[in-house]
Amino acid sequence: MSYYSEITPDILHYSRLCEKANRIDSDLYGKYDVKRGLRDLNGQGVLAGLTEISEIISCSIVDHDTVPCDGRLYYRGINVEDLAAGFLQDERFGFEEVTYLLLFGSLPDEKELEHFSKVLGSYRTLPTSFVRDIIMKAPSSDMMNTLARSILTLYSYDDRADDISLPNVLRQCLQLISLVPILSVYGYQAYSHYHDGNSLFIHVPQQNLSTAEHILYLLRPDSQYTKLEATILDLALILHMEHGGGNNSTFTTHVVTSSGTDTYSSMAASLGSLKGPRHGGANIKVVQMFDDMKQAIKDWNDDEEISAYLHALLNREAFDHAGLIYGMGHAVYSLSDPRARLLGSLVRQLSVEKGREEEYSLYDHVARLAPRIIAEERKIYKGVSPNVDFYSGFIYSMLDLPKELFTPIFAVARMVGWSAHRMEELSNNGKIIRPAYKAVQQHQNYVPLKKR
Repeated sequence: MSYYSEITPDILHYSRLCEKANRIDSDLYGKYDVKRGLRDLNGQGVLAGLTEISEIISCSIVDHDTVPCDGRLYYRGINVEDLAAGFLQDERFGFEEVTYLLLFGSLPDEKELEHFSKVLGSYRTLPTSFVRDIIMKAPSSDMMNTLARSILTLYSYDDRADDISLPNVLRQCLQLISLVPILSVYGYQAYSHYHDGNSLFIHVPQQNLSTAEHILYLLRPDSQYTKLEATILDLALILHMEHGGGNNSTFTTHVVTSSGTDTYSSMAASLGSLKGPRHGGANIKVVQMFDDMKQAIKDWNDDEEISAYLHALLNREAFDHAGLIYGMGHAVYSLSDPRARLLGSLVRQLSVEKGREEEYSLYDHVARLAPRIIAEERKIYKGVSPNVDFYSGFIYSMLDLPKELFTPIFAVARMVGWSAHRMEELSNNGKIIRPAYKAVQQHQNYVPLKKR
């Protein structure tokens, strides 16, 4: 056992002391009206700031009452479903165009988009020997750690790393938006080679591909992909780029940026937040849950058998015994998640191309049955529906993306949103974000050491 990972009897003893010292009576949160997780009992977020970047709508006001509605997501005031429909109708990729929209507040015309795409493409280059010295040495089993380490190391290569003027921060953000796909794929290939013994191949980055195409080009040994594969990955990236500003990692961006720190530190902090299974790692849990489900259920079209498994999940009798149906429900959305609606509209098409229609049918059955079963088993204050993670993991698996890259792909997309929010925070020259905590400890007298 490694010295650094060993939990000794001393550590166990101190951990028990730590737990005893830090346990807070849950009733005190109600007594002092503390919003745990910055959300009230109805799931409404505590207002911590203002943003023009994106908006989530999950309810409407009818006769002065709040009524759940189908979820809507707006990027700079434009419905993301309209954006997606436009890209699909024109049969073109939209990641770069939406990046322009989120960063600069309006959609580009053809000339502006062409120029902006070339700028992003020009930044697809890493410092000399960076792949060998940083990515290939001591590869981590977790790609998010590899990604954070790579981004923090890029600080050392930037002569203006601590300059937080808007032009310099924009330059850094555009570089990171372009480099994170490369860092993610290269990090996985290094780990796959050194830990799993797979062949090592490193494709040279290409400047003229869309971001979705570029990821598939870099990842696959033969660099080949279909138009449908790239189209669906492009849509998934667009839908993960930004989400209202109040999610954990984007709030982290605002908090860390408000301290005046550098771009690399800010983005690494946001990556640390996204890594958490309650945030960016949820789609991995969905895939693992379905893997277990496929083993436990004999007939993937039998509603009764599927329902029995879902009841077992909620009763902590199946899968990881956590009592959750992963991919169902959302902190904000109730009746529906617009991102899930958009991905669900294409997932069947991809399942046909990949010969995985039976698996799609199982997902479809769970999406239909789970909300009713959750309502039967749980007391819920709002509706439950499939969220974006319900489909994204299945899509990534059909694209042959390894599970190790599921969360980094999320980071590839969210780097755009973080960049927009970092510049919004800097542009408004706000105060350092420092929320208040209510102290509830009992005062006690100091006792000298010799008298204890």
